[in-house]
Amino acid sequence: MTLPARVKLVEVGPRDGLQNEPQSVPTHVKIELIDRLTAAGLPVIEAGSFVSPKWVPQLQDTAEVLAGIQRRADVRYPVLVPNMKGFERALAAGVEEIAVFGAASETFSHKNINCNIDESLERFDDVCDAARDNNIAVRGYISCVLGCPYEGDIAPAAVARVAERLRGMGCYEISLGDTIGVGTPLKAQALIENVADRVPVEVLAAHFHDTYGQALANLITVLPLGIATIDCSVSGLGGCPYANGATGNAATEDVLFLLNGLGIDTGVDMDVLLDASRFISAALKRTPVSKVARALLKSRNESRSGESQS
Repeated sequence: MTLPARVKLVEVGPRDGLQNEPQSVPTHVKIELIDRLTAAGLPVIEAGSFVSPKWVPQLQDTAEVLAGIQRRADVRYPVLVPNMKGFERALAAGVEEIAVFGAASETFSHKNINCNIDESLERFDDVCDAARDNNIAVRGYISCVLGCPYEGDIAPAAVARVAERLRGMGCYEISLGDTIGVGTPLKAQALIENVADRVPVEVLAAHFHDTYGQALANLITVLPLGIATIDCSVSGLGGCPYANGATGNAATEDVLFLLNGLGIDTGVDMDVLLDASRFISAALKRTPVSKVARALLKSRNESRSGESQS
């Protein structure tokens, strides 16, 4: 099994995770979370979204968050942009990278962004052109690549078609999202093999949700195929507002523990990441979803308790 020497982790918790909270998280908490993730060495951290506050009220303070974070020159802070109006807001906020999001399912596309797949791609054409004119990088997302809550199984060819269109628009990277977490290893393998026939595997990212506990198994399957970019969410934050029951992305701590065990470099410091996980979990008044975070934080607490008693 040939594995990549290094994997880029794309932290999506501050956007993909927090957008699914039932109530808004204070701006200062979002800022501190992103600063802690920056300190942990995450090279890409989704900072928010310029989707209409009517649809995603939890992220309506994205401009304030971007103005408040302590940026590091070697870290990227992309934001989600649905259309030209969102792009204009992002541009005013001084972003250097945006992400556009489509779907491989017609029904999900209608539920998520109120148009069919081809119409969504036409909207992105204008956004990508404007981004290119302003030297702003564009990342593309595809939802429901391994299954749809409305249509069931999704053919890999349908995903490959959307990926090819996004690549043709100028998306430097395309994230393949198992939005409801129904993927299993053989399906994940077939997906990557099919999409890689139309788009270079080097520009593909795995965005696997862990609803059925399969995210890490799926990642193990696709790493040998050339996948070297993984989307993950600190403390396992997240879900999908248009897919009932969907849980968050693979937890960043769990993915990092896996990659460390495989001898794959990420540049991410587990101890600092655990501090970020503990911080946001406390702010949300819950325990981390990540099994690794729960185990390591418990071990850390027991160690410190033992030291204080000695």
